[in-house]
Amino acid sequence: MINATVNEGIASLELNRPEVRNAINREVCELITRQLDEWAARDDVRAVIVSGAGGKAFAAGADIAELKERTHAQAFLGWTQKMLQHLEDFPRPTIAAIDGYALGGGLELALACDLRVASKTAKVGLPEVTLGIFPSAGGTWRLPRIVGLGRARELIFTGRIVDAVEANGWGLFESLVDADAKAEALRIAKLIAANAPLAVQVAKVSLNAQAKVNAAPMEWVGQGLLFDSPEKNARMTAFLSKKK
Repeated sequence: MINATVNEGIASLELNRPEVRNAINREVCELITRQLDEWAARDDVRAVIVSGAGGKAFAAGADIAELKERTHAQAFLGWTQKMLQHLEDFPRPTIAAIDGYALGGGLELALACDLRVASKTAKVGLPEVTLGIFPSAGGTWRLPRIVGLGRARELIFTGRIVDAVEANGWGLFESLVDADAKAEALRIAKLIAANAPLAVQVAKVSLNAQAKVNAAPMEWVGQGLLFDSPEKNARMTAFLSKKK
């Protein structure tokens, strides 16, 4: 479900579920968390690139089939939220390489990374409200601190999907390239890896400290309320039927 390699100090974490556009489920969350723990203990890992296999999607969101069956009690366990916080707190810089779709939990995965690099094939959005839920893995607080509160409200309230050029104009990406976001992410990662590792790590801790807000508990409460709602069940059933 994930591919993990380290080459010359740069770790690569690739979501490998191309048959479902790299949708994120509980098992993926657990695998990513364990892999990050392993890399955190290695002094030779200087940066991490997060990407999606197949070229069509970075991650098209959470696995809707799994979400449809998730109850409020399971939602309160916060599998995705905990994994993304783990990613944000990873001691070395992380870079999301976005080719294709980054929707819902997929965009939230990118938001939890320190930097975002995208190709012009990228399409991003938080369409959760169309499914009877809302962005509850950092979308309501990580997105505003990157693109501003107004842009975040518009994207979350409408659930629309925007192309790479528009998203780049909002400041969502640190770099936009014509093709192959992973190659650009690797170029940036090499620049990071060439610097003093402890200095970079301390700088990340300082930057993260000033950016933190305490909105995560509200997301968890909201998610718990919505996951047992009849409309959530109806909308996700309709989504899955349409997909089939």
